[in-house]
Amino acid sequence: MDRIDVCLIALRRILRAAELHGKELAQSAGMTPVQLRVVQIVAETGTSTGGAIAKRMHVAPATVTAMIDKLERAGHVTRQPSPTDRRQTLIALTEQGRTALERAPDALQQRFAADFEALPDWEQAMIVSVLERVALMLDMPEGGQGAVLYPGEL
Repeated sequence: MDRIDVCLIALRRILRAAELHGKELAQSAGMTPVQLRVVQIVAETGTSTGGAIAKRMHVAPATVTAMIDKLERAGHVTRQPSPTDRRQTLIALTEQGRTALERAPDALQQRFAADFEALPDWEQAMIVSVLERVALMLDMPEGGQGAVLYPGEL
C-alpha cells in the first residue's frame, strides 16, 4: 500500500469516527454534535448571547441563530430578554436541555483533547503541523472555513 492510500484511509477513519459519534449523540441526546456544542457553551456560561456563542465557535452569527432556533423548537433552550440591555437576547438552558446534556456521550473533541494533552510537547507540535498542512491541502476557498468536525450540520 502506498502512502497516498494510507493517508486517505486515515482521513476516512477520522471522518467515520465523527459520523459514528454524531449518530450516537443523535440517538442518546436528540441533537447534533454542533448543537451539543451550543448547549455546552450555554451550560458553562449560565446564559449567553448568540453573538458570544458564534464568536466562541468561530462561525457566523446567522449560523448560531439557526441552531438556536432548532434547539428552542426542541425544547433545549429558551430566549430571554437581557435584564441589563434590552437590545440583547440571552440564551438559557431548559430542564430538558440539561437532561439532554447529561445523557450525551463525551464529545469527540473532548476525548481528542484529553488524549492530545497527554502527549509530549514535541508530538503535539508535530500533530498540529501535520493537521494544518492537511487542512490547507483540503481547504475551501477563502471565507468558507468552519471550526467544527461535522460539516453539513450547520
